[in-house]
Amino acid sequence: MNPALHKVKGLTMKGRAGVKLIVGLGNPGKAYLGSRHNIGFSVIRAMARARKAALRRDSGISSFVARCNIGNHNVLLAMPFTFMNLAGVAVRAAQKKYKIDLDDLCVISDDLDLEFGRIRIRPAGSSGGHRGLESIINSLKSSDFTRLRIGVGRPPIGVEASDYVLSSFTSQEKKKLAELILQAQDCCEAWIREGATGSRNLFNVRSRDNE
Repeated sequence: MNPALHKVKGLTMKGRAGVKLIVGLGNPGKAYLGSRHNIGFSVIRAMARARKAALRRDSGISSFVARCNIGNHNVLLAMPFTFMNLAGVAVRAAQKKYKIDLDDLCVISDDLDLEFGRIRIRPAGSSGGHRGLESIINSLKSSDFTRLRIGVGRPPIGVEASDYVLSSFTSQEKKKLAELILQAQDCCEAWIREGATGSRNLFNVRSRDNE
């Protein structure tokens, strides 16, 4: 992690060139805290803590937001407090308020089709059946934004996917969770510095090497 990263007090982000928006997906409320579906929230909280940037409620965009600088970029970290299926409402509101180009939007989500501990970053693509991504694509009327997918593994036989994503990580997975979240943070930083292609070349390969 870059030690020079820090919170900028009083930063006015609206209309500033080069603003990056990183959105972590999850469901609000204590009942969902730490669940597989909320790993996007976990990454955003970790990024905000690392920069001593407070996450504050912004009802205008239905999200908790924190502002910081990463490299030469103003960065907005966001956690929508709509439920997952309505995440697009919050992302669209943030995009309009802060005049975010789709090239400057990265969404962090869980992924059932990736093994736990693997991450994938892509510059565009379908929702892959993820309700939060689907909502964002529908609200933006575009799928041309970066998505960082974090593997949470497939549900055991007999467990519904909808129940599995709302469950907590196993004790063995929790031992590796901090490292996984740190890797996701580093990937977000690389995306800011290098763009989707550069970060993909680095982190998608690193994820395979770590298997």
